[in-house]
Amino acid sequence: MRFMYIVTQHGPPHKLPPEFLEAMHKLADREIKAGRMLDSGGLMPVQTGAQVRITDGKLSVVDGPFVEAKEVIGGYAIFELRDKEEAVAAAVEFMQLHKDHMPGWEGTCEVRAFAGP
Repeated sequence: MRFMYIVTQHGPPHKLPPEFLEAMHKLADREIKAGRMLDSGGLMPVQTGAQVRITDGKLSVVDGPFVEAKEVIGGYAIFELRDKEEAVAAAVEFMQLHKDHMPGWEGTCEVRAFAGP
């Protein structure tokens, strides 16, 4: 099954410590070599983005930043895993890196299965 991890951070962006980046690269390398991680990436700040909306039947484009958000999607990863249990276990390991290397950081890793085959 294919899963997407959507990483949301609470509050303003944090500077990523070098030891966190190193640990994250080791984890990603291991998962890529094992054929489980298919893609991943961080996202640029919301100020650089845009939203295309349909409201009351009208289409509009709104440049970032958008409404002030308490949570911002900071990145994603796509995995090919056996089942939800394996996906959650891998997400726990991933989030443990945040806890170990970025004290005070708060965020969420949402685990979602792709629809379809």
